[in-house]
Amino acid sequence: MRKPNYKLVTAVVFTAVVVLALYIMVNGLGLVPELDFGAGAYYYADIPEFDKYMPGDGTSAHKILAWVLFFVWAVLMWLLWRWIERKNH
Repeated sequence: MRKPNYKLVTAVVFTAVVVLALYIMVNGLGLVPELDFGAGAYYYADIPEFDKYMPGDGTSAHKILAWVLFFVWAVLMWLLWRWIERKNH
C-alpha cells in the first residue's frame, strides 16, 4: 500500500484555510453591521450585551451544549495529538 503524502495534504489544507479566512474577512461574514469594532468585532467578549445577539433565550441548555461541544472538541484534539506523537516515535 502506498504511503500518503502528508506534505501535500498539509499544503492543501493550509492553502484552503488561508483562502477561506481571507474570503470571510473580505466579505465581512459573521460581523454585525451596527457593531463595528474593527478587528475586535470578531472577539465576542468585546461586544457589549453580546447575549442579546445570541439565538434563544439564554437558558442554561445553550450553555450546557456549548460546554459539551467544547469538551468534545478538546478530547478529539487530544486524541489527534496522541496519534501524531505515536506516529513520530
